[in-house]
Amino acid sequence: MPTLDHEKSLRASGFRIVAGIDEAGRGPLAGPVCVAAVILPDDFTHSVLNDSKQLNEAKRERLYEEIMADDRIHWHCVSIEPDEIDRINILRATWEGMRRAALGLIPRPDAALIDGKPVKQFPMHQVALVKGDSLSYSIAAASIIAKVTRDRLMVAMAEQHPEYGFEIHKGYPTPAHLAALKRHGPCAHHRRSFGPVAQLELDLA
Repeated sequence: MPTLDHEKSLRASGFRIVAGIDEAGRGPLAGPVCVAAVILPDDFTHSVLNDSKQLNEAKRERLYEEIMADDRIHWHCVSIEPDEIDRINILRATWEGMRRAALGLIPRPDAALIDGKPVKQFPMHQVALVKGDSLSYSIAAASIIAKVTRDRLMVAMAEQHPEYGFEIHKGYPTPAHLAALKRHGPCAHHRRSFGPVAQLELDLA
């Protein structure tokens, strides 16, 4: 289960405001990658909050609403759209989302705990934690915000493009999604630089 140990360690080193950062949606063939940054109160604790991937949709939604309702929690979430992902690649797009999410926080953090590996050209002190969403409450909260935000965007997208089943697979390359992609071709929300979409466009050319 996550704790505030990493946040407390950074504060003990002199960093006053510490944010946790995580993303959702690096792997899908469609939709944005969403990145959230969260600052939690010093005494935060929770019996359920964990890596969003370890929780079912109902628990994620409930936690999201809890986080939104707690005015002690500061957060900022950004979406990097498919056209930018295609232009700079998914890794750079994720890094850019992490920079924007951190810089969009009020108050501005002076250190960040980041899920995964270090981010190049990050605008403040960072500590990268592999599987950080299961280690840090701040990162876990960010994972919930990013995941729920993205899932809701994909459900809304499904209303515009019901033929793809975005509300079910959220843009990931499931057999049903790949079959729909082959049948209907890509829409404006698909990532043209991702293999299955790029190959399909070559086949259709």
